[in-house]
Amino acid sequence: MKLKHGMMISSIAWMWAGIVGGVVISLATGTDFLNGIFESTSALTGTGITMFDNVEILPHSILFFRAFEQWIGGLGVVVMVIGVLTRPGTATAKLYQSEAREERLKPSVKTTLKKTIEIYLIYTIVGIILYHLAGMPTFDSICNTFCMIATGGMSIKNANIGYYHNDLIYLISIVLMILGATSFLAHYKIIKTKGKSLIQDLQFKTLICIITFVTIILYLASHIVPIDLLFTVTSSITTTGANVQLASTMAGWPSFILVILMILMLMGGSSGSTVGAIKLYRVITYVKAIYRHIKEILSPDGRVIPIKISGRRVSEKEIGKTGNFITLYLVIIAITWIIFCFYGYPPFDSLFSIISLQGNNGLDIGVLNNTLNPVLKIVSVLNMWVGRLEIYPVLVLFRAIFEIFKK
Repeated sequence: MKLKHGMMISSIAWMWAGIVGGVVISLATGTDFLNGIFESTSALTGTGITMFDNVEILPHSILFFRAFEQWIGGLGVVVMVIGVLTRPGTATAKLYQSEAREERLKPSVKTTLKKTIEIYLIYTIVGIILYHLAGMPTFDSICNTFCMIATGGMSIKNANIGYYHNDLIYLISIVLMILGATSFLAHYKIIKTKGKSLIQDLQFKTLICIITFVTIILYLASHIVPIDLLFTVTSSITTTGANVQLASTMAGWPSFILVILMILMLMGGSSGSTVGAIKLYRVITYVKAIYRHIKEILSPDGRVIPIKISGRRVSEKEIGKTGNFITLYLVIIAITWIIFCFYGYPPFDSLFSIISLQGNNGLDIGVLNNTLNPVLKIVSVLNMWVGRLEIYPVLVLFRAIFEIFKK
């Protein structure tokens, strides 16, 4: 099987999973089909935005279903299936790569996926236990762990994690979000070296430094409660979208804070993790490429300076792919932003929400709810789908469909 076939299968599988889940939610709750698809897609892609005005009246079965969709989606529907059911080989490798997971823990793709699932399960069990010890009911512990480790953030409470008013629960959530936003290759190395390799992972160090620095700066500039800021900053960059403040409260925060949160939502966490957005590896590569270009201009002999990340030389092809991806990512955001503005939604609020959708984040300041225009709900579903698959698989599918109709 060629890579393009793996990409098309992944795209169709994610779309189909969202539709099937939408039917389940629609039939079980009585909500309309479009809201059901939105809810299911939001859960599967780890976006975490809900169309329900009051999630606390939903049956426990649906609350668990939404949480489980996030947990499954954290690793990818296709990745989970082939990791358990498919024999290792070229076809598996192509599907695995189409899910934007190029790092390997083991030589075999199947072994890699099994090891990834093992690590995921361990963190899930630990999260449930910690939440329970912190005073959270068992059902809540299970659902919230599913949401946090998958960086989904679709809580079972209207006030999200803020419902519990418990700083210890907030801290546990922060740890789970960071674990979910860390590369599974790094997790494996940490376990194998008993934590010694943790300080060697560039993406992890960058993630922690950004969270710490931004939280301190925002606290000094705003004096918002520190734990609330730390939680929100972590939720933004890990693309979890969980919150301890209501959307209406966040909408009243100073604009510069919301702009910084948008930048964090664009960046995302580590490649090879459960997060969405551009991802830190690409951001680091892009920044280094810009810096390299400046150095080359200033260099008297105009020599070509190689880019290295963690001691590994980055190829010019990889640098080009990174630039192309970021350009495509921003173009899609711009197009969606124009559509939202056309339907009369405030430009600033719309941009915040679109960045959240495209990055599978879920933070919102009052735009993305049940009152959203039906056309924009469809656009939002497409945004979440494209964002989760990292654009190219969807473009390949659209090109294939276009070629069929052209004939």
